[in-house]
Amino acid sequence: MPTTIAPAPTVSPTVPLTARQRACVEQIARRQTSPQRLVRRAKMLFALETGATQCHVTRQRRLNRGTVDPWRQRWRALAPTLEPMEADGGDDTGLTTLSVEALTDHPRAGTPATLTAAQMVQRVAVACEAPADAGRPLRHWPPREVAAEVRHRGMVETSSTRRVGRLLQSGRLTAASGGVRAQRQAG
Repeated sequence: MPTTIAPAPTVSPTVPLTARQRACVEQIARRQTSPQRLVRRAKMLFALETGATQCHVTRQRRLNRGTVDPWRQRWRALAPTLEPMEADGGDDTGLTTLSVEALTDHPRAGTPATLTAAQMVQRVAVACEAPADAGRPLRHWPPREVAAEVRHRGMVETSSTRRVGRLLQSGRLTAASGGVRAQRQAG
């Protein structure tokens, strides 16, 4: 039986921090106004600077397994940009700003919109009509009835009651009365 040699464990590359970079990152970590996510990431960089492995930092900082490596990679990618800033000998403001940007999450795309702006306006228009005009014996439009009426008119194939309710209560689309649903005038 042939003997197999186990591969050597891969050593995670350390995070290079110069003295000025370390001072800027320490400043971020010590600020009382710094969000905790930035403080956690700064402390993660300090641990990675000492040569700690990803597993050790994950356990020590009580992080998820996939958290450490992306931040290590992001900082290592930023290092060439920081070097010229340090070489020109200016103040640390720019260096600190770049460090904060490196430790901040990128915006996420989110779910693509399923409704067009025209469909949203049509929903609001239905909600602004008097329910009696649509043949409904109601004083005001509850989200369930707006969703049913929009489907009935063929404006959309499906319409979630919850989505209609969120749209009407979001405050993004408001009528003069402060709400978007029509109320029957007492009289």
